[in-house]
Amino acid sequence: MITLTPKIKNELWWLIISVDYNYSRIAIAEHEINGQHLTIWLEDKQDFKNTLEECLKLDIPLKQFKKFIKLANLNCYEGTRMHPKKQFLYKTLIPINDPLQWYLNDATPTEQLWTRDNLLKHILTQLVETDICQNRLSYLE
Repeated sequence: MITLTPKIKNELWWLIISVDYNYSRIAIAEHEINGQHLTIWLEDKQDFKNTLEECLKLDIPLKQFKKFIKLANLNCYEGTRMHPKKQFLYKTLIPINDPLQWYLNDATPTEQLWTRDNLLKHILTQLVETDICQNRLSYLE
């Protein structure tokens, strides 16, 4: 679960409303990784911005980004291994590298793009699902 501040949640809701709840219109305009965060700037595909200052800026801690990659098994492939003692073959997920190192060093530019897009979809889904659940609970009280 990606932690979002109340301010970012409100700004994300305004972005969702401005695209008429059509999440496919929300695009990542730019991204950057510094020592502590993955920063992505979001914009409406039908209303491109001239500068990044006009876009919605999300800072995702690298710890949460790594956790997302690991939980989505993006840094793994399905392979066959042999049990060391019982000598039988079994299918398992084999990690390629540490999640962040996989993203930075092993993933192709296309895989990096897919990872960022999946992260955006995850954040939007999480936002909608948690707010709807909270609203339902408050409605029942």
